[in-house]
Parts: sequence; structure tokens; C-alpha cells
Amino acid sequence: MKRILALDIGDKRVGIAISDPNNSFALPCETLFRKRFFDDIAYLAKIAAEKDVEKIVCGLPVNFDGSESIQTKKTLSFVEELKKITDIEIVFEDERFTSIQAEDDLIFGGVRRENRKKTIDAIAASYILEGYLNKINKK
Repeated sequence: MKRILALDIGDKRVGIAISDPNNSFALPCETLFRKRFFDDIAYLAKIAAEKDVEKIVCGLPVNFDGSESIQTKKTLSFVEELKKITDIEIVFEDERFTSIQAEDDLIFGGVRRENRKKTIDAIAASYILEGYLNKINKK
């Protein structure tokens, strides 16, 4: 089986997570500190190719009531550009509360505030991927 990659796309950082080879669990991979829009997209496509990914799951940021937000539109725009340079299937997964959960876990683990931004997005991406894997593995 090929792996699944997950992205938590933000304005300043992109959290990256990847599944194990059996697509049973999610692992935080890295945090991309964004520089230039198209360079960021190219880097993510390269990671997906290097890791032999069959699918990319992108967290879809929506408001608490499920309606679209400004960040939803930014994410959709980012993904449209990513689709132009990769043939890998891209799907969306609700990302509500994943960053909050990741931050709570880091606080509980005693990670200092200034160090949290290094890993919070990758952890949030792993929660996005975990939710997706739970859904597909139930079928």
C-alpha cells in the first residue's frame, strides 16, 4: 500500500503528516515555514513524490458552524495550485479543533510557548490524517 500525506495549511506554516505503510496510523512529519507561495507548493509536491504518496488529505478550515471562512478560500486556492503540479488525488478533511487539540497536548507535555510553533502544525496535520484514516478504515 502507498502512504497518505496530510497537510494543515496556514498563512505562515504548513504542517505535514504521513501515514504508516499500512495506512493504520498518522505520524507528524515536519513543519514547513512558508516563504514563497509557488516554492511552498513545489516543495509539498516533491515531498509527496519522495514519500510515494497515493493521496493527500488537506485540512479544510471552516467556521464552528461549518460555513466557509476566509482561511477556507485561501486553502482552496492553495490546493488548486497544488493540483496543477501533481497527479496525486487530493481530498479534504474537516480540521476544526485540531490546532487547539495539538496546542493542548503540547502544553500538557510541558513544551515551552516559543517551541510550540516548531511542531504544532505537524501534530495538527497528524490529527487531520488520523480522522481521515479512521473514516476509511471503518469501511
